[in-house]
Formats: sequence, C-alpha cells, structure tokens
Amino acid sequence: MAEYKGIKGFNIQTVSSDPPAPFAGEVWYNSTSATVKYFGVQAAAWATGGNLTTGRRMLSGAGTQTAGLAFGGREGNPQSNATEEYNGSSWTNGGNLALARSELGGAGTQTAALGFGGGPPKTNTTEEYNGSSWTGGGNLGAVTDKIVGCGTQTAGLAFGGEPDTDSTQEYDGSSWTAGGNLGTGRYLMGSAGTQTAALAFGGAPGNKTNTEEYNGTAWTAGGVLNDGVAEQGGLGIQTAALSFGGSLPSITAVTEQYDGSSWTTTASLNVARKQLWGAGTITAGLAFGGTLSPSNEQGVSTEEFSAGGPATFTVGTD
Repeated sequence: MAEYKGIKGFNIQTVSSDPPAPFAGEVWYNSTSATVKYFGVQAAAWATGGNLTTGRRMLSGAGTQTAGLAFGGREGNPQSNATEEYNGSSWTNGGNLALARSELGGAGTQTAALGFGGGPPKTNTTEEYNGSSWTGGGNLGAVTDKIVGCGTQTAGLAFGGEPDTDSTQEYDGSSWTAGGNLGTGRYLMGSAGTQTAALAFGGAPGNKTNTEEYNGTAWTAGGVLNDGVAEQGGLGIQTAALSFGGSLPSITAVTEQYDGSSWTTTASLNVARKQLWGAGTITAGLAFGGTLSPSNEQGVSTEEFSAGGPATFTVGTD
C-alpha cells in the first residue's frame, strides 16, 4: 500500500526571506530570490587565491586575508627585499625592505608591520612598514635568523631562532626588551597570537610536536601536534590557530587546527610546501610562498582558508 508521502511528497515552507535562526537540516523556499535553500554544515577548506608577483621561499609576512603583506625571502638563492600587498584577490608591489634578507620574523598589519632578524648574514635589524615604505626600528637584542613572531608594530613578540635559541623579546614600538624564555629552544617553527597571548608550535632541530603558550611573562606547555613538523606556516590567535605545510621531513600539505588545548587535523593545503608564511584567522586565513619541492623551487601560490561550520546552501532556483 502506497504511503501518503510517496503520493504527495513533502511540502517545504515558503518564506519571503531566509529564517534568522534555521535549525540543522531545515529546508525552505525563498520566494523573493526564487531559490530553494537548506541549512547545513560547510567543511573547512583552502581555496586558491591570487599568485605572488615574485615566487619566494623563507619569506615573512603580516596582515589579514583581505589585507596581507609578504616581504623578504629568497628568489632562488639571492636574498629578496621585495614587499607585496594582498587585497583579497591579487598581490601588488609595495616599498622594498632596506635590507634584503630571508628567514626573518614578521608581525603587525599591512599598514603597520614589523620585520626583524634574518640573514644571511644573521642580523638584529628591525624595520617598520607604514603601508608604503620601510624605516629603521630598534635592534633585536641579538643577531639571529630563522626567527618567528606575532603581535603588532607597537606590541610585537619575537621568539626562537638559530642556533635553537629559547630567547623571547618584546617590542614596544621603539625598542626590544627580554621576555620569558621558551621551555624548548627552537627555530623554523609556527607562530600565532599577540604579545600577551602567543603560541609557538613545532620547529627544528628535528621535527617537534610540542606547543607552548605565552601569557606576556612566561611560556607554558600546550597541546601536542599530531605530526612533528618544522618550516611550517602559522596563523590565528592562541585559542584558535592553524599550523600548515612544512617538512615532516618530507614536504607536506597537512593542516592542523588548535582550539586552545588540542590540535586536530583539518583540510590540507592544495599545494604541499615548506618555508611559507601565513596571516589572518582560522575563519579567514592566508598562506603564501614557500618551497614546493626538494629542488628548492620557490612558490608563487596563495591559498585562503575558511574553517567551515554552519552555513546556508542554495540547492536550486525556480
């Protein structure tokens, strides 16, 4: 015997505007846009963005997904002083660094950035970007490269570096002062956060799994990465961060997401690479540059990350 639903089907609600608080699995017809929609879960994903003007590895950066900054690095073997600005779809040239270098640290925004350390030769030079040009800032307390950082131009944080240093330094907009040391000295690690709520994860020598959290005074142990990795990119804040790409020691596309206590694997990069940089947040992240192969081919590709979550989908039109 046929069931009523087999004869008549199911009716869906007709509305003139999308429901303000739909429930999971809800379906409706929007008469204004003449579309059938449903509310579900969108998966996390990396999407392809605009290519860098110049392919680079071992570069640094700052900013957000729609206002990113890439600077320094290597164009093949020569050190680069190039700066590029991202507007959410394409990169354009900005003012050059005064000192060409790679493996430098970066922090800040597109219009108020910091670049510090790097080499070769190793340097303690700091430069400040105002959206068009770089000027000299206060020197780091020691010459170092393979250093990372986070924060802002007036409240920056620099930590790690080679040789596997545990040093942390805090910037106030004009000078660096010593902060609390990392529990594990390392370099070529991932970083995220602010001067008073920072995150350090992975890194060399070896391929480390440990994470440390900074509170503005001291570092304490955080959750462990699922894969030991170095030379990766990082972005986000202390309680919502990404680690992506790097070397395992082979070049990887693996991405992990941190929630303030533990790491979980999420959507992989479309292009596996190491020695890249990241900017933004887990809901609007940016990854750019890097080394694509064991032959040290430098990358131009940019990828944009979305963490996914509840979303409204259009499934048909009238």
